[in-house]
Amino acid sequence: MHAGNPANPMTEIRNFCIIAHIDHGKSTLADRLLERTGAITERDMQAQILDDMDLERERGITIKSHAIKMDYERPSGEKVIFNLIDTPGHVDFAYEVSRALKACEGALLVVDAAQGVEAQTISTLYQAIDQDLEIVPVLNKIDLPGADVEGVGQQIVDLIGCDHEDILHVSGKTGEGVDELLEAVVKRIPAPGRENDKPLRALIFDSIFNTYRGSIVYVRVMQGTLHKGEGIRFMATNKEYDAEEIGYLKLKQEKTDKLEAGEVGYVIGSVKSLEDARVGDTLTTIKNAAQEPIPGYKEPQPMVFSGIYPTQSDDFENLRSALEKLQLNDASLTYQPETSKALGFGFRAGFLGLLHMEIVQERLDREFDIDIITTVPNVEYEVHKTERGEQKKVIVDNPSAMPDPSKVDAVYEPYIKASIITPSDYIGPVMKLCQERRGIYVNQLHMQSQRVEITYELPMAEVVFDFYDRLKSGTRGYASLDYEFLEYRKGDLVRLDILLNGEPVDALSSIVHRDNAYELGRKLCKKLKELIPQHQFQIPVQASIGSNVIARETVRALRKDVTAKCYGGDISRKRKLLEKQKEGKKRMKQVGTVEVPQEAFLAVLSMDDDQ
Repeated sequence: MHAGNPANPMTEIRNFCIIAHIDHGKSTLADRLLERTGAITERDMQAQILDDMDLERERGITIKSHAIKMDYERPSGEKVIFNLIDTPGHVDFAYEVSRALKACEGALLVVDAAQGVEAQTISTLYQAIDQDLEIVPVLNKIDLPGADVEGVGQQIVDLIGCDHEDILHVSGKTGEGVDELLEAVVKRIPAPGRENDKPLRALIFDSIFNTYRGSIVYVRVMQGTLHKGEGIRFMATNKEYDAEEIGYLKLKQEKTDKLEAGEVGYVIGSVKSLEDARVGDTLTTIKNAAQEPIPGYKEPQPMVFSGIYPTQSDDFENLRSALEKLQLNDASLTYQPETSKALGFGFRAGFLGLLHMEIVQERLDREFDIDIITTVPNVEYEVHKTERGEQKKVIVDNPSAMPDPSKVDAVYEPYIKASIITPSDYIGPVMKLCQERRGIYVNQLHMQSQRVEITYELPMAEVVFDFYDRLKSGTRGYASLDYEFLEYRKGDLVRLDILLNGEPVDALSSIVHRDNAYELGRKLCKKLKELIPQHQFQIPVQASIGSNVIARETVRALRKDVTAKCYGGDISRKRKLLEKQKEGKKRMKQVGTVEVPQEAFLAVLSMDDDQ
């Protein structure tokens, strides 16, 4: 027990988060906790109350982390404040997860009793253990007919080394076991330190943008006290504002005059941009400022890049404003304008990963109703080249920016360490897929109940394509993937260009490994031959590396029978007509342009479907 504060007798606080894989019932369990603590009324109740985007609801995933304060009254009558910080479960949002964990003292490890432990759960769990959090294991969905309480319980025991008795059995759907869970949170998770008299250090674990009020930052006060109206400073950007309004995060924001050490709340200070209020930064007061920020802050690094172009060129300005608005809610999205000969004006956008990219595309379509074409996702390469006798290093995130092969000394590509958890029946397909993608085998660990964790080092470029889909289809959806960035390594990489009628189409260019270039070029030409409509003239479709053409297909010309009217008669008359037609087609070929349908750009994305 900590010393009571006369102004606020509810001194006992518990800050915790929920760690779980996608679709293991994290948001549903959060709904039950909100109900039991009276944080939500029957009238407001809807499923996954903390997931406020339609997209989150439909996909059953959490994209933005959420936080909510609950007042829990124990059976003994004692009151405790719970701060639940809901975290995203997907690998693309790992940095947000790490900041949310930093704001807690404990974590509920929620595992689906039917599906067992998944790769992403393990990676988040290791982060939580590194941050020294108290782990409370919870077996969810015990009401399902397919629940294997014994087997999955054993997996949890093997994973964190607890006893079977420590595992709580809960059903988020029916509410069974939730009361025991609430008590376990109070008993097992330690209370935060309450050092109110030290200089203020508050960790920003999330921020949202409000059109009228600017950036609203969600903070966990680590030490010190923040009073309403005080001058505040963001330590990473050195920007200063006034704390115009502070308060607690209930379902609706609840104002207060001060936030003390151990508490979680929000701060509004007319912060004009999300750039100033970055997740992971430390907030302090201007007067009695803290000397050191809370460690662990880093800039979100985009890993996957793709071109986004409007299908109608008139929509360019609409697309720009849509991206600006999206960036207000998602600081990890980066973009800059670029032009393409084939697609016109558009933007080069950087994403944290493939899911992040997919969600941004879907939000552009839904919330702003803009039809877009996206180019093949690719990663950042380091290119070492010699120019006028000088060694230079350039960063390339767009295939069309790749220098001429004759000037390139070496290309370095990002590698990741991927851990894949799969039932042991599917080891073969998983290893085959990783080998095809130039993977380097590291090791495999056999876990309880016929499951294996396989670790590979893979080039990031091979994973961003369709690796995840292939992994899921090869293991009937049972495998789960988690990855972390390792380093840049030298690779024999080349730019593969597609030429239509002798003209390179920059939107179809890609950077590939030399060993795969021939095969990929051949397939692309074949696919484009099917998709490009016939014109009045013949169109050669070529794949080339530099000036070397490595594959070719030909789209035949539309043929009109000009000799149809010549009944019988002299052959030279017919030949003359055909020659005349040939001349016309030749002239047309020089003037005419090839119309490339949108499907052709998308074809590159689905190359592996036809194998």
